[in-house]
Amino acid sequence: MDEHKENIHAEDVNVKMSNTREKAEKAKPCSRICPDEESAPQGSPSQSNSDFSHPVYKEIALANGHINRMSKEELRIKLAELQLDTRGVKDVMKKRLKSHYKKQKLLQSASEGGPTDTYYDYICVVDFEATCEEDNPSDFHHEIIEFPMVLINTHTLEIVDSFQAYVKPELNPQLSDFCVKLTGITQKMVDEAELFPAVLQRVVAWLQERELGTTYKYAILTDGAWDMSKFLNIQCRLSRIRYPQFAKKWINIRKSYGNFYKVPRTQTKLSTMLEKLGLKYEGRPHSGLDDSRNIARIALRMLQDGCQLRVNERIHAGQLLSVPSSAPVEGAPAPHNPRSRD
Repeated sequence: MDEHKENIHAEDVNVKMSNTREKAEKAKPCSRICPDEESAPQGSPSQSNSDFSHPVYKEIALANGHINRMSKEELRIKLAELQLDTRGVKDVMKKRLKSHYKKQKLLQSASEGGPTDTYYDYICVVDFEATCEEDNPSDFHHEIIEFPMVLINTHTLEIVDSFQAYVKPELNPQLSDFCVKLTGITQKMVDEAELFPAVLQRVVAWLQERELGTTYKYAILTDGAWDMSKFLNIQCRLSRIRYPQFAKKWINIRKSYGNFYKVPRTQTKLSTMLEKLGLKYEGRPHSGLDDSRNIARIALRMLQDGCQLRVNERIHAGQLLSVPSSAPVEGAPAPHNPRSRD
């Protein structure tokens, strides 16, 4: 539902994004290597600005300068020597090589008691499919009709599990022809599905069985802000249940990708991110589960390239807000069954 999400009118959303905070999150142009972006620690509360004085970051900064001067062919040769992926555009390869060197130096630093970067044990990718029409009227309420989740192990860098359930819409139970064609979800699929509160209970049970939020630290990841701030927010209101605590903060991979690879937001569509990383879409576009798997593949490649994916958006009192990179890194809380709004 990637492109269709972008056609949803802003006034149709029951949340607001602070323009000031949004602008602050955008990558700033820089004609040289910025220590805070290329080599400094990324936001752990124990990592203050004084940590940048550690010699390991000076070594990383020097290596970054050398890598910046390398040609595309030199980058490809060096990556091949290190048995790293040689696919992708020049900026992606450059970032991959920098991140590899940084990771090696930080691993050495950690063994010596110095700085390191560690966040979540698991990342759970979510990409909803929702009811839609070709030209959605301004008062159209999107109802979730597919709830997929794909689980990434950040230590083994693998997709280790997945969940999928179709959802029966109540407000507009008859799917439009456009929606069926776009998503591949048929009327029979949703007619035989459970209502959203029951599906959410199954999601909670699935997360609990995997001990997420208790034994393991985890975070939700989405392709954009719509899934949580719009679709889940509206669905919970329609179903008269409280918005789940575990989904109040998430990683917007579009922001993470743009900031990490230093590209404008116009180059962070799912298809574009895959292309720039040298990957091809696998499966059926606009299938929630297939979209989630492809988003997970992007996340895995970013982790392999050294990106420390972390929560960068949240919803509070119905409003969409940015989470600054200086905020403490927190995992999502243990999931609990949905509570009624009544």
